[in-house]
Amino acid sequence: MSKLSKTDKFLDFSDYGRSLAKPIAIYFSKTRFNAVHVTWLFVLSAFISLYSIYMEYYITAAVFLLLKSVLDAADGELARLKKMPSYTGRYLDSVWDIVLNFLFLMLIAHVTNQNYSMAFIAFLLFQLQGTVYNYYYVILRNQKLNADKTSRVFENKTPVAFPYESQFNVTLLFSLYKAFYGVFDFIIYQLEKSASKVKNMPKWFMSFVSIYGLGFQLLIIALFLSLNLKAYIILFFIVYSLFIPLFIGLRKMFVR
Repeated sequence: MSKLSKTDKFLDFSDYGRSLAKPIAIYFSKTRFNAVHVTWLFVLSAFISLYSIYMEYYITAAVFLLLKSVLDAADGELARLKKMPSYTGRYLDSVWDIVLNFLFLMLIAHVTNQNYSMAFIAFLLFQLQGTVYNYYYVILRNQKLNADKTSRVFENKTPVAFPYESQFNVTLLFSLYKAFYGVFDFIIYQLEKSASKVKNMPKWFMSFVSIYGLGFQLLIIALFLSLNLKAYIILFFIVYSLFIPLFIGLRKMFVR
């Protein structure tokens, strides 16, 4: 299962791990594991990658970073297979993503002896890039009848928990989500208010903007690590942000 029906799918460059995520989800669907358990597995994979960067085992770091992307897709697949979507899983996933993204870029600055201020700027732009993709993607998913709608276009109200999850956990995680992502959501919404009124996001546009998806961003980091180009990662993501006005301009010109 996926977030979109077969007819609505597009070539998503950030979703390369889906083919491996599906058999993992199928395996866990026959066990007592749920999606949140798999989320914790991707957190573990990310910390192994972080430790490997610190120890300068860059190929190992790249492998576990890509595994993190696969497991990040597998948790959602498992939730849909078990027909147990949850706001707990949705926000736990996002909260850990932003924390891990920060740690990766700061650690890269540390091992390459670069300025932490530049790394923080790269982190902010890294998150803004991801927000651009997620904003358009969530708009697309909410347009479709059979798509996963645990993510909302406007995350401005604490959702009501599903019967099988804790309202306390949902409320806590939503508060953390708003604290971490609120400023990025606000910036993109101010730049792209009219996007939420678009009736259909075309596949060509979604494929183009998917290079800002987290999976593709992590693939870039893994590639730079494996090629011993780690010193260029921070600068790359700063320059990579130049595509933001291009995507917004394309959307406003051709997608209405």
